[in-house]
Amino acid sequence: MKIVEKRIYEEPDESDGFRVLADRLWPRGMKKEDAHIDLWAKEIAPSTELRKSYHGKEIDFKEFSKKYLKELDENPETESFLDKIKKQKTITLMTSVKEIEGSELPVLKFFLENKLK
Repeated sequence: MKIVEKRIYEEPDESDGFRVLADRLWPRGMKKEDAHIDLWAKEIAPSTELRKSYHGKEIDFKEFSKKYLKELDENPETESFLDKIKKQKTITLMTSVKEIEGSELPVLKFFLENKLK
């Protein structure tokens, strides 16, 4: 399985495969019909508390990553999410965040690569 990271505001492409919005909040200014997503996985996005503590600079990316991986492991919705995506050849994880490297996407990608081996 190939896992790609992309901003939701970028143009959809045929190579995107199964498009997953991994944000808990709907992207500002984006109409649902323009998003071209296959799944809005808000239930496996970082919790509101974790997101606010990270964006509020209370914790750094390393601590955010550690806590988010723990949330994913303990989240009862994770298995259902994995079932929905495990047969896809390509998954594009999407976010509205400008700096993808500092978002939940690299953490989620790492988690998925380890779970779907």
